[in-house]
Amino acid sequence: MKKNTRYNLLIALSYSIVLIAGMILGIKFIKDQGFGVQRSPQLANTNSEKLDEILHIINKNYVDEINTDSLHNLPIDSVLHQLDPHSVYLPPTDAQDMTDNLEGNFEGVGIEYYMLNDTMMVTGVVKDGPAYQAGIKLGDKILSIDSTMVSGRMLPKDQLTGRFRGKSGTGVGVVLLHNGSTQPNRIMVTRGKVNISSIDAAYMINNETGYVRISKFGANTDSDFSAAAANLKAKGMKKLILDLRDNGGGYFTAATGLADQFLPENKLIVYTQGKHEPRTDYFSTGTGAFQNGKLAILINENTASASEIVAGAIQDLGRGIIVGRRSFGKGLVQEQFAFNDGSALNLTIARYYTPSGRSIQKSYKKGYDAYKHELDERMMDGELTGDRTSFKDSIEKAEGVNVNIPKRIKPVGGIQPDVFVKLDTAGYNRFYSTLVSKKILSDYVFNILTFRYSAAFVEQNINTFNISDNDFKDFIGFMQRRNVPIDRFQLYNSKAIILNDLKALLCRYYLGDVGYYKAANQSDNAVKQALANLQ
Repeated sequence: MKKNTRYNLLIALSYSIVLIAGMILGIKFIKDQGFGVQRSPQLANTNSEKLDEILHIINKNYVDEINTDSLHNLPIDSVLHQLDPHSVYLPPTDAQDMTDNLEGNFEGVGIEYYMLNDTMMVTGVVKDGPAYQAGIKLGDKILSIDSTMVSGRMLPKDQLTGRFRGKSGTGVGVVLLHNGSTQPNRIMVTRGKVNISSIDAAYMINNETGYVRISKFGANTDSDFSAAAANLKAKGMKKLILDLRDNGGGYFTAATGLADQFLPENKLIVYTQGKHEPRTDYFSTGTGAFQNGKLAILINENTASASEIVAGAIQDLGRGIIVGRRSFGKGLVQEQFAFNDGSALNLTIARYYTPSGRSIQKSYKKGYDAYKHELDERMMDGELTGDRTSFKDSIEKAEGVNVNIPKRIKPVGGIQPDVFVKLDTAGYNRFYSTLVSKKILSDYVFNILTFRYSAAFVEQNINTFNISDNDFKDFIGFMQRRNVPIDRFQLYNSKAIILNDLKALLCRYYLGDVGYYKAANQSDNAVKQALANLQ
């Protein structure tokens, strides 16, 4: 539980959204670069030939000196394991998927669905996308796709997702029940390009403060942000909370482009350097959409790479405050080398440094350095109190050495926030985790709450209404009907979280991601700290 925020856990596990035909939200730690894709000049017909080509690329481009003579007899993955955790080999399908995810557009129909009681229920429709234009609506039940029954069959996720994917211009036949109807309806959806913004949510959190959450750094992130900022400024935005929590990165150029939105002209944003890459400086242009207002950036332990470039620049240049917990610590730059068979090598070619010259890359070495880094993380995040001696003993036992641990170790890796917000674990117990993993929360929302609360009510009262005690009592009955063993003590210990989560999921159903964050942020400690500091 400590490794993920409530939002990430709910969306990933409880909500169990399968993002259809281009609704995939992004993949972490890939292609964090702005140098383009290089094509290998030769087609490697065998693994041996491809390994030779990879070793040649490593010799010419890797960030550090590496002796490849001893690597010739190893498998490709084993070779890359000798380098760093972010240099990876991608099979053709993975390479294409990763590129498409960051480009921000996909070929498909543009819906989200949830398997409710063995039935495929539509929980999101991309506005103006193919499904939207064909008349598919929120709450519709999809019975079959191209004459194949998909509801009531417990088909694997990949079989369901794949049935909507295909080339633009091709058709897919769907039989569905519109919400409230008893007669099935057959429609044809013509697949097309589905454009997905990298902005999860953008709204006014109060009369003068905007909130923008970015999930990844894709090809259009800076332009997406510019459009969102213009809209919020028209509504009176003078201050901004930029939420980069759980943002694992993306394109290097998207990061510099976003940082540029906040800075005056000719400020150093970041610089890169490696053994084969001379120092390259990246400066602001002074054309950004939010250069003057107060700024707070939210980060956590899953904020990485491109996100850390933005946070590091804002912190070093004194442009805003950083709120949250220390970031992941990925200060390496990858370039993608594509092979003719569609596979690719993502290779670390440089390190990046913040304007003050900081490298935020955390240690990825094994042994004592890893223990030391773990100790440092626990100290800086306020998790290590009276167990210094036992932790020291565990290091010495594992390493067979005497360790002299100072009372305070300088932070290794990541961006240390200006305002630290300790991870709140109250109520996150085993019973709550069971509810999330078994999808009980979202099942209750879709089976019960969507019939009690209308879309109009939720939209008009999102800032004031709460899930009632009667709803909570009915939730207990719902769990009993589902034969969920109830631990009363843990249940009531988690009551506040459960009620907040039920509201957030209900708001997401009717209002999309922006509804989810509008509801969840009302009780978010990091958001509250950011608001207080922006005053």
